[in-house]
This record gives sequence, C-alpha cells and structure tokens, in this order.
Amino acid sequence: MDYSHTDTELVRQPIGYWTWAAYKAVVTRTRAALAELGTTQPQWWVLAQVARADTPKTRAEVSALLRNYLDTGPEAMESEIDATVTAGWIVQDAETSDGRLSLTPEGRAFFEKAAALQDDLWTERHAGVSEEEYLTTMKVLQRVIHNTGGRAWHH
Repeated sequence: MDYSHTDTELVRQPIGYWTWAAYKAVVTRTRAALAELGTTQPQWWVLAQVARADTPKTRAEVSALLRNYLDTGPEAMESEIDATVTAGWIVQDAETSDGRLSLTPEGRAFFEKAAALQDDLWTERHAGVSEEEYLTTMKVLQRVIHNTGGRAWHH
C-alpha cells in the first residue's frame, strides 16, 4: 500500500482528521452493504443484541445500550427497534410488563445472513492488518480518547 506521507510526516499528521476519515470510510461501506440486504446499521445492532443475548433483553435494555452508538439518540433507536418489529424479525413479548424481545424464525434467518456479511466486512477491513497492529491501534485510540477527556465504550 502507498501511504499518504513518509513516516516522518505521518507522525505529525492530525489524528482527528485520520480517525474521522477512517470512521467515514468504515461506516459508509458498512451501511451501504447492509442497505443491499434491506436493513440499516442500527437495525443490525438491534438484531445482534437480541440474537446474541444469553437471556432475552427488554426493549428498554436494548435501547439504552444502543442509543449512544454513533450518536444515534434514543428516539432514533426506538424507531429502529420498531422497524425490526415491523419487518417481522423481532417480536416483543406482550405477556410480560417489560416487553422482552426475541427473534422470529425470519429474524434468525436474516440475522444469520447479516452476520455473514459483517464477517465479510471484518475480513475486508482487516486485510493486511495483523492482530498485533489492530490491538495497538485500539489501545492508542482509547488512550487518545482518555487523554482528551472523552468517554467511549463498546459492548
């Protein structure tokens, strides 16, 4: 790969720009691929939370966990949860007061298809990047976030 600058120049490049450019590239690619399947990235987050839960989560738990992802916000997350229900991928248990969410058979099949796509996207993003390089990158980014007084957490 050809890099934009020499190593000497790269160490002086603004991390804010490069993290933004990486974010934009990854999110744009992910959202376009998911759109081809007929879903959004927030809907994928909902499906993944429900599908991978050891015990069924409530709507409130899923919404609270995901509302801050990429600045989505609580209203948008509620709308995305509604969209997964409308699509027939998730049902909300009407028999319990806390409205536990579970996948329908159609939702399970769609989740598996979307999960395979996410695996393909992971492989695409990590081409030529060793686990050691990736780990170093994650630690550096978390240190920069900490150093600037920011807060970030991902499940």
